[in-house]
Amino acid sequence: MDEPLRISIVDDDASVRRALDRLCRSAGYIVLAYESAEAFLEFAVDPIDCLILDVHLPGLSGLQLQQHLHDLGKHIPIVFVTAFEDDSTRRQAIAMGALAFLQKPLDNEQLLDVIETTCRHSG
Repeated sequence: MDEPLRISIVDDDASVRRALDRLCRSAGYIVLAYESAEAFLEFAVDPIDCLILDVHLPGLSGLQLQQHLHDLGKHIPIVFVTAFEDDSTRRQAIAMGALAFLQKPLDNEQLLDVIETTCRHSG
């Protein structure tokens, strides 16, 4: 049997964090959730198999966190989530290596499918 995936969630909306946490735990994943990019950078524990990352965050944005991780040489598979449809942001995230760019409210099955098909096989 495969090891459980280690998922980190970064979203400033507590209700979204809780919902994603419950969803990922129900799928058998190990989950750590953070309210900001800064909290993630300070407290995240390696290894991380997948990062579910909100685009719009106070302080460092999701895209800035993606760039920072890239600059540090950390190649964590990222699934962006956003309530704001923005093709420019989507293109930038994907160009920097994001696995997916999903619109809120999230389709739970689509999110779990992205995690399983991309994050499980990216390592």
